[in-house]
Amino acid sequence: MSEEIEVFTTPTCPYCTKIKKWLDENNHSYKEHNVGEDKEQAKRMIQRTGQRGVPQTFIGDETVLGFQPDKIEKAIQKEIES
Repeated sequence: MSEEIEVFTTPTCPYCTKIKKWLDENNHSYKEHNVGEDKEQAKRMIQRTGQRGVPQTFIGDETVLGFQPDKIEKAIQKEIES
């Protein structure tokens, strides 16, 4: 897949684990940013959304907060079509 998916996570977040599992099961490649360890990525995430909670998934210009596979799939399709 050519879309760029970034997932912002922490190691103790159960929804982060769920979203990564869902992406893997649906053959979507992604780049994970552990915001517990990478303060620059945490800062970038907060600047983009104003939110500190994880997971946050960035797909192109779209942002999906939390574990919302339907919204993520729609954003992926939108990115593929653009």
